Amino acid sequence: MLALRGVEVRFGDVSAVTGTELDLGAGELLALLGPSGCGKSTLLRAIAGLEPLVAGTISLDGDDITAASPEARPFGLMFQDHALFPHRNVGQNVEFGLRMNDVDPGTRRARAVELLELVGLAGYERRAVTTLSGGEAQRVALARALAPAPRVLLLDEPLGSLDRHLRDRLIGELPAVLDATGTAAIHVTHDHDEAFALGDRVGVMHDGRLHQIDPPSKIWAAPRSLTVARILGHTNVIEGPAGIEVWRSDAAVIDPAGDVEATVDRVHFRGVDHDVRLRTAHGTGLRFVLSTAPRVGSRVRLRIDPARVIRFD
Repeated sequence: MLALRGVEVRFGDVSAVTGTELDLGAGELLALLGPSGCGKSTLLRAIAGLEPLVAGTISLDGDDITAASPEARPFGLMFQDHALFPHRNVGQNVEFGLRMNDVDPGTRRARAVELLELVGLAGYERRAVTTLSGGEAQRVALARALAPAPRVLLLDEPLGSLDRHLRDRLIGELPAVLDATGTAAIHVTHDHDEAFALGDRVGVMHDGRLHQIDPPSKIWAAPRSLTVARILGHTNVIEGPAGIEVWRSDAAVIDPAGDVEATVDRVHFRGVDHDVRLRTAHGTGLRFVLSTAPRVGSRVRLRIDPARVIRFD
């Protein structure tokens, strides 16, 4: 469906995106994960036609669209700032793209009603956008982006400004909405939990390069580099004579016969398990998810499951 080959974007002498190869399948949701400034939003803008390429091609269904204008690309855009038009009501906001495409008023209104129902805002057509909550405004923005029936929806940190409760709710709803409309999507985020929850596959970017794309379970268990492992949230990095080991957060259990001794620094109860931070006698900080909560300040021994250890030469 959508294919990027050797895509490069530069700002003056600075390379923002380098040598990117990417394939997006029909109906797929790809989560693009990376720290701020890594190039993921620039890549999204390049796909949309908002940033010119200095090298590479972008094609859709085998047709080269590298030189196509943003308006000629069948893509929808949704950003962290939902950018609703305050002088238009909810229905008029959803209809906006259809109006620009000269769709007749009756069809526009029917499409707005359909999509508002799909995103859980049935009956909101005449509501003023200034009365909406943050979560409602993002749902309206999603309906507006989907109204022209884009082939691909490009989502740039759309949940970043929402509180945790609203973000978790929309993470649960977004894939169902995309499935119902048959829309493929690329979702940019810096939050690895969000990427794992949303993506059929997760792509990791750093310093303008796409380092790895794989299904969430595979990329979590087998990152190709220490850089990817750190971006994915792996924090237990152990350097030794044989190379570098990364102990996954689920690699340890408390066991009096364990080989690793550490002092418990902090315990955070998460409802079904505990986020435990520890420190070894050598000062190495460790962080594991444990089913039982050791006492803060106590010394415990840990057994590390070798099947949950990632090794780099």
